[in-house]
Amino acid sequence: MFTGIVTDVGRVRAVSPTERDRRYEIETAWDVSGIDLGASVSHAGCCLTVVEKGTGWFAVEVSNETLSKTTLGDWIEGRRVNLERAARLGDEMGGHVVSGHVDGVGTVASVTPEGGSHRVTFETPEPLHRYIAAKGSITVDGVSLTVNEVEGRRFGVNLIPHTWDHTTLGGLKSGDRVNLEIDMLARYLARWQETA
Repeated sequence: MFTGIVTDVGRVRAVSPTERDRRYEIETAWDVSGIDLGASVSHAGCCLTVVEKGTGWFAVEVSNETLSKTTLGDWIEGRRVNLERAARLGDEMGGHVVSGHVDGVGTVASVTPEGGSHRVTFETPEPLHRYIAAKGSITVDGVSLTVNEVEGRRFGVNLIPHTWDHTTLGGLKSGDRVNLEIDMLARYLARWQETA
């Protein structure tokens, strides 16, 4: 589990195919000696397992299923990536409960400066928009955000300067693709309504 609070922006240092799918090596500012092999790390909102590590980097392997359902298939060397280590019992819950399971890929519809912040509007794929509520939580590329408004398949968020400057969201532009994870409560409520 994660909280959607990014603690490092890493960089893809190598991409290579594997027998099974694809391998990424990620550069990080973290002390990787404290990361166990087999540990879960959120990469732009996608939970991946650490399979190898070295000084200042670690590697993950990504299945074809994940590549087809997320933006990870677009990654090339040099790509900046929001990173978060798995939450531990007793950690501060600064964002919201995030599983690291991407529900769909959205598209940036617009980015507008607003005071010192930025208003960003995203378009969601069908039927994901049904599970997004104004003032509810959503995860965009691994970042926990509050939804400002929802209109049809679009929703808007406000990015404060800290989020803009310390995550990859500060580089967003119209047309960019992002990983979306809806609020876990909304996911289970929708499932309950389907079976009721």
